[in-house]
Amino acid sequence: MEPIEIIQRLLLAIAMAGAIGFDREFKNRPAGMRTHILVCVGATLIALIQEQISANSIQFAIENPDLMSLIKVDPARLVAQVVSGIGFLGAGTIIVTKRSVLGLTTAASLWAVACLGIAAGLGLYPIAIAGFITIQITLSLLNKILVVVPMKKLEIKYIHRLEAKEFISEYFTFNEIKVRDVNFDVENSEDGRKIYTNVYTIELPRGKNYADLIEDLSLNPNVMKVRLVDL
Repeated sequence: MEPIEIIQRLLLAIAMAGAIGFDREFKNRPAGMRTHILVCVGATLIALIQEQISANSIQFAIENPDLMSLIKVDPARLVAQVVSGIGFLGAGTIIVTKRSVLGLTTAASLWAVACLGIAAGLGLYPIAIAGFITIQITLSLLNKILVVVPMKKLEIKYIHRLEAKEFISEYFTFNEIKVRDVNFDVENSEDGRKIYTNVYTIELPRGKNYADLIEDLSLNPNVMKVRLVDL
Protein backbone atom coordinates (compact mmCIF):
# COMPACT_ATOMS: atom_id res chain seq x y z
CA MET A 1 0.00 0.00 0.00
CA GLU A 2 1.34 3.42 -0.95
CA PRO A 3 2.07 5.94 1.86
CA ILE A 4 -0.19 8.53 0.20
CA GLU A 5 -3.10 6.08 0.37
CA ILE A 6 -2.48 5.50 4.08
CA ILE A 7 -2.38 9.25 4.72
CA GLN A 8 -5.60 9.80 2.77
CA ARG A 9 -7.45 7.20 4.81
CA LEU A 10 -6.18 8.59 8.11
CA LEU A 11 -7.08 12.15 7.13
CA LEU A 12 -10.58 11.05 6.14
CA ALA A 13 -10.96 9.35 9.54
CA ILE A 14 -9.78 12.49 11.35
CA ALA A 15 -12.16 14.73 9.37
CA MET A 16 -15.22 12.55 9.92
CA ALA A 17 -14.56 11.84 13.60
CA GLY A 18 -13.64 15.48 14.25
CA ALA A 19 -16.95 16.71 12.89
CA ILE A 20 -18.94 14.19 14.93
CA GLY A 21 -16.84 14.83 18.04
CA PHE A 22 -17.33 18.58 17.68
CA ASP A 23 -21.09 18.08 17.86
CA ARG A 24 -20.71 16.04 21.07
CA GLU A 25 -18.25 18.51 22.62
CA PHE A 26 -20.40 21.50 21.66
CA LYS A 27 -23.29 19.86 23.52
CA ASN A 28 -21.00 19.26 26.54
CA ARG A 29 -21.12 15.49 26.34
CA PRO A 30 -18.63 13.20 28.15
CA ALA A 31 -16.68 12.22 25.01
CA GLY A 32 -15.65 15.10 22.77
CA MET A 33 -13.63 15.77 19.65
CA ARG A 34 -10.32 14.22 20.73
CA THR A 35 -11.93 11.03 22.00
CA HIS A 36 -13.89 10.52 18.78
CA ILE A 37 -10.81 11.21 16.64
CA LEU A 38 -8.67 8.78 18.63
CA VAL A 39 -11.32 6.06 18.40
CA CYS A 40 -11.77 6.53 14.66
CA VAL A 41 -8.03 6.75 13.91
CA GLY A 42 -7.39 3.69 16.06
CA ALA A 43 -10.02 1.72 14.14
CA THR A 44 -8.53 2.96 10.86
CA LEU A 45 -5.07 1.81 11.90
CA ILE A 46 -6.40 -1.63 12.82
CA ALA A 47 -8.10 -1.89 9.42
CA LEU A 48 -4.90 -0.78 7.68
CA ILE A 49 -2.88 -3.36 9.60
CA GLN A 50 -5.41 -6.05 8.75
CA GLU A 51 -5.30 -5.13 5.06
CA GLN A 52 -1.51 -5.11 5.05
CA ILE A 53 -1.36 -8.51 6.76
CA SER A 54 -3.72 -9.91 4.14
CA ALA A 55 -1.66 -8.37 1.31
CA ASN A 56 1.59 -9.72 2.75
CA SER A 57 0.06 -13.17 3.15
CA ILE A 58 -1.15 -13.20 -0.45
CA GLN A 59 2.25 -12.05 -1.67
CA PHE A 60 3.99 -14.73 0.40
CA ALA A 61 1.65 -17.39 -0.98
CA ILE A 62 2.38 -16.27 -4.55
CA GLU A 63 6.11 -16.41 -3.94
CA ASN A 64 5.91 -19.73 -2.09
CA PRO A 65 3.14 -21.82 -3.69
CA ASP A 66 4.36 -24.94 -1.91
CA LEU A 67 3.50 -23.35 1.44
CA MET A 68 0.10 -22.00 0.40
CA SER A 69 -1.79 -24.68 2.34
CA LEU A 70 -0.08 -23.55 5.55
CA ILE A 71 -1.14 -19.92 5.26
CA LYS A 72 -4.42 -19.03 6.92
CA VAL A 73 -5.59 -15.43 7.13
CA ASP A 74 -8.86 -14.25 8.63
CA PRO A 75 -9.42 -10.80 7.06
CA ALA A 76 -12.07 -9.85 9.62
CA ARG A 77 -10.46 -10.96 12.89
CA LEU A 78 -8.77 -7.70 13.92
CA VAL A 79 -11.70 -5.62 12.66
CA ALA A 80 -14.14 -7.69 14.70
CA GLN A 81 -12.13 -6.97 17.84
CA VAL A 82 -12.52 -3.23 17.25
CA VAL A 83 -16.30 -3.50 17.11
CA SER A 84 -16.51 -5.56 20.30
CA GLY A 85 -13.69 -3.79 22.14
CA ILE A 86 -15.15 -0.29 21.80
CA GLY A 87 -17.78 -1.22 24.39
CA PHE A 88 -15.59 -0.29 27.36
CA LEU A 89 -15.32 3.30 26.13
CA GLY A 90 -19.04 3.52 25.48
CA ALA A 91 -19.80 2.20 28.95
CA GLY A 92 -17.63 4.94 30.43
CA THR A 93 -19.81 7.66 28.91
CA ILE A 94 -23.10 6.30 30.27
CA ILE A 95 -24.40 7.77 33.53
CA VAL A 96 -27.30 5.99 35.23
CA THR A 97 -29.39 7.81 37.83
CA LYS A 98 -32.65 6.94 39.54
CA ARG A 99 -34.72 8.85 36.99
CA SER A 100 -32.70 8.77 33.78
CA VAL A 101 -29.88 7.28 31.73
CA LEU A 102 -27.47 9.78 30.18
CA GLY A 103 -24.74 9.28 27.62
CA LEU A 104 -26.33 6.62 25.43
CA THR A 105 -26.12 8.78 22.31
CA THR A 106 -22.46 9.57 22.93
CA ALA A 107 -21.72 5.88 23.50
CA ALA A 108 -23.45 5.07 20.22
CA SER A 109 -21.52 7.81 18.40
CA LEU A 110 -18.22 6.34 19.64
CA TRP A 111 -19.22 2.94 18.32
CA ALA A 112 -20.31 4.52 15.04
CA VAL A 113 -17.04 6.43 14.49
CA ALA A 114 -15.16 3.19 15.10
CA CYS A 115 -17.17 1.69 12.24
CA LEU A 116 -16.36 4.74 10.11
CA GLY A 117 -12.69 4.23 10.91
CA ILE A 118 -12.88 0.62 9.76
CA ALA A 119 -14.53 1.67 6.49
CA ALA A 120 -11.92 4.39 5.91
CA GLY A 121 -9.07 2.07 6.80
CA LEU A 122 -10.25 -0.55 4.33
CA GLY A 123 -10.58 2.08 1.60
CA LEU A 124 -14.36 1.78 1.40
CA TYR A 125 -14.82 5.50 0.78
CA PRO A 126 -18.46 5.51 -0.41
CA ILE A 127 -19.51 3.51 2.66
CA ALA A 128 -17.49 5.75 4.99
CA ILE A 129 -18.83 9.01 3.55
CA ALA A 130 -22.43 7.77 3.38
CA GLY A 131 -22.18 6.57 6.97
CA PHE A 132 -20.70 9.88 8.09
CA ILE A 133 -23.50 11.89 6.47
CA THR A 134 -26.13 9.63 8.04
CA ILE A 135 -24.58 9.95 11.51
CA GLN A 136 -24.32 13.74 11.20
CA ILE A 137 -27.96 14.03 10.16
CA THR A 138 -28.99 11.83 13.08
CA LEU A 139 -27.00 13.80 15.66
CA SER A 140 -27.59 17.33 14.38
CA LEU A 141 -30.88 17.49 12.52
CA LEU A 142 -33.13 14.61 13.54
CA ASN A 143 -34.14 16.10 16.89
CA LYS A 144 -35.10 19.33 15.10
CA ILE A 145 -37.13 17.57 12.42
CA LEU A 146 -38.84 15.03 14.71
CA VAL A 147 -39.78 16.61 18.03
CA VAL A 148 -40.81 14.01 20.59
CA VAL A 149 -42.37 15.64 23.64
CA PRO A 150 -42.23 13.33 26.66
CA MET A 151 -45.33 13.15 28.85
CA LYS A 152 -45.13 13.07 32.64
CA LYS A 153 -47.62 12.77 35.46
CA LEU A 154 -47.66 15.56 37.99
CA GLU A 155 -49.32 15.12 41.38
CA ILE A 156 -50.47 18.27 43.17
CA LYS A 157 -51.96 18.29 46.68
CA TYR A 158 -53.71 21.49 47.68
CA ILE A 159 -56.31 23.14 49.91
CA HIS A 160 -58.85 25.88 49.14
CA ARG A 161 -60.01 24.21 45.96
CA LEU A 162 -61.27 27.18 43.97
CA GLU A 163 -58.25 29.43 44.54
CA ALA A 164 -55.72 26.65 43.99
CA LYS A 165 -57.37 25.27 40.84
CA GLU A 166 -57.57 28.75 39.36
CA PHE A 167 -53.87 29.31 40.05
CA ILE A 168 -52.89 25.94 38.54
CA SER A 169 -55.06 26.47 35.46
CA GLU A 170 -53.69 29.96 34.86
CA TYR A 171 -50.12 28.73 35.33
CA PHE A 172 -50.57 25.94 32.80
CA THR A 173 -52.18 28.29 30.28
CA PHE A 174 -49.55 31.02 30.67
CA ASN A 175 -46.66 28.55 30.26
CA GLU A 176 -48.32 26.67 27.37
CA ILE A 177 -48.37 23.39 29.28
CA LYS A 178 -50.73 20.89 27.67
CA VAL A 179 -52.89 18.75 29.98
CA ARG A 180 -53.70 15.39 28.39
CA ASP A 181 -55.53 13.86 31.34
CA VAL A 182 -56.36 14.63 34.95
CA ASN A 183 -57.52 12.51 37.90
CA PHE A 184 -59.12 13.91 41.05
CA ASP A 185 -59.13 12.79 44.66
CA VAL A 186 -60.20 14.37 47.95
CA GLU A 187 -59.55 13.39 51.55
CA ASN A 188 -60.21 14.83 54.98
CA SER A 189 -57.26 15.80 57.17
CA GLU A 190 -57.14 15.31 60.94
CA ASP A 191 -58.09 18.93 61.54
CA GLY A 192 -61.16 18.56 59.31
CA ARG A 193 -59.80 20.34 56.25
CA LYS A 194 -60.35 18.91 52.81
CA ILE A 195 -57.13 18.06 50.95
CA TYR A 196 -57.48 17.77 47.19
CA THR A 197 -55.18 15.78 44.93
CA ASN A 198 -54.99 16.22 41.18
CA VAL A 199 -52.80 14.00 39.00
CA TYR A 200 -52.16 15.68 35.65
CA THR A 201 -50.70 14.00 32.57
CA ILE A 202 -48.88 16.92 30.96
CA GLU A 203 -46.58 17.89 28.11
CA LEU A 204 -44.05 20.66 28.64
CA PRO A 205 -43.11 23.08 25.85
CA ARG A 206 -39.50 23.28 24.68
CA GLY A 207 -37.34 25.28 27.08
CA LYS A 208 -39.40 24.45 30.15
CA ASN A 209 -38.19 21.86 32.65
CA TYR A 210 -39.92 19.97 35.44
CA ALA A 211 -37.68 21.33 38.19
CA ASP A 212 -38.81 24.90 37.46
CA LEU A 213 -42.42 23.74 37.14
CA ILE A 214 -42.43 22.09 40.56
CA GLU A 215 -40.69 25.05 42.18
CA ASP A 216 -43.12 27.57 40.68
CA LEU A 217 -46.22 25.63 41.72
CA SER A 218 -44.96 25.00 45.25
CA LEU A 219 -44.67 28.75 45.88
CA ASN A 220 -48.45 29.08 46.06
CA PRO A 221 -49.61 29.01 49.72
CA ASN A 222 -52.55 26.73 48.87
CA VAL A 223 -50.31 24.07 47.32
CA MET A 224 -49.14 21.53 49.90
CA LYS A 225 -47.15 19.12 47.74
CA VAL A 226 -45.98 18.81 44.14
CA ARG A 227 -44.19 15.77 42.72
CA LEU A 228 -43.71 13.72 39.58
CA VAL A 229 -45.19 10.23 39.55
CA ASP A 230 -44.48 7.30 37.25
CA LEU A 231 -46.66 6.89 34.18
